[in-house]
Amino acid sequence: MRFDEDYSALKTDTSGAFYNKIKYIALSQNRNIYLSVGGEIRYEYAGRFDENWIAGQGYNNSFLQRYSLNTNLQMGNRFRIFAQINSGLENGSKYGPAPVDEDKLNIQNLFAELKIWQKDEQRFSVRAGRQELNYGTGRLISVREGTNVRLYFTGAKAMYQSKRFSIDGFAMMADNVYPGVFDNKPTHHINLWGLYSTLIIPKGGNFDFYYLGVKNHDKEFEEGIADETRHTVATRYWKNGGGFIYNIEGAYQWGKFGQGNINAWTAAIDFGYVFDQLKGKPSINLRNDYISGDMKKGDGNLQTFNPLYPRGGYFGFNPLIGPANLIDLHPYATYSPSDKLDLQADLVCNWRYSTQDGLYRPSGNFNLPGASSSKKYIGTTYLVSADYRFSKFFSLSSGAQYFKTGAFIKDVVQPTANSWFYNLQFTFKF
Repeated sequence: MRFDEDYSALKTDTSGAFYNKIKYIALSQNRNIYLSVGGEIRYEYAGRFDENWIAGQGYNNSFLQRYSLNTNLQMGNRFRIFAQINSGLENGSKYGPAPVDEDKLNIQNLFAELKIWQKDEQRFSVRAGRQELNYGTGRLISVREGTNVRLYFTGAKAMYQSKRFSIDGFAMMADNVYPGVFDNKPTHHINLWGLYSTLIIPKGGNFDFYYLGVKNHDKEFEEGIADETRHTVATRYWKNGGGFIYNIEGAYQWGKFGQGNINAWTAAIDFGYVFDQLKGKPSINLRNDYISGDMKKGDGNLQTFNPLYPRGGYFGFNPLIGPANLIDLHPYATYSPSDKLDLQADLVCNWRYSTQDGLYRPSGNFNLPGASSSKKYIGTTYLVSADYRFSKFFSLSSGAQYFKTGAFIKDVVQPTANSWFYNLQFTFKF
């Protein structure tokens, strides 16, 4: 998150380095008021074969561009204004740009932040305006970094942080995103609110506890289309670093869908071991997700889990399946032959949780109906990826994905085809 970067240590810098100069542009004689400037240029080429599992679709490609410029005006230790503009462009697709591919020019962040209180390592701040949100592993609230167009919200947030505990409270409007120039519009009502806390226990792992509320108009599931008010309570237990690593998360949802009741849940475990004494620090890992789906189509009630605002690439580089009505088994391995190169290989097996519910997109939006089929197995995804860092400014990443359709896809998509995806992405960030 670019607004989390802190360049206050450069206040006394006398090296004259150009990079340090643009990260700390003093605006007062005592250098307590300063400006920081940063930005990003990202180019991506992506190719797809039979991308929607339909035989004969053939090859499709996209050239994606993302340009970003941000600035932070720091006025003493207590007040700052952060601003960021983004431009996302798409060319080449025979279907035109997807909603996550193009937003020609928009204000991504524009907020003021006031540090109300600070003592030792404790502080309490408030932030108001347009801002990005990203929590945990991005399963429910994410900036959606993998896509060309990132998510943002408009509202207010209060933040308390100490050495081992932090908690955020927020009330947000999820803005309507359009592909033109400065044409995005706020929804004018609060449709995301919540509390998110993190507790760090030395040598005992880390805990996240959170509550999220959402309100959606005309939300579509296989059960139907209706207004939705949904509440989520969840917890996460996690540990990174060497040796055994883990990420265990569970969430329960309730609320109203039209006149019916919501009763949904998810449970996920990501468990692995990092051989940090070996060259390249290889790791072997296993992820397993259970995500509820609707159990009886047409009864008015809803058991489909809503992932809210999830990270798009949680289940692959070009995922065709979203985190709703899903069971997956996901072994993967990582290896870093040098401090600049990271490699990863994945295998993902996917089933429907309920045969009374269909498939959902990575965003959580409804995709394919499924109540007419008794088949559960969706398909198998094979993935490989590589990330290379030339320096702290330049990086190159590439990935390839093959999706082999299972019995369910063959049952509901005719004529059926397996799909391929590959991409190459170059990023310059300063």
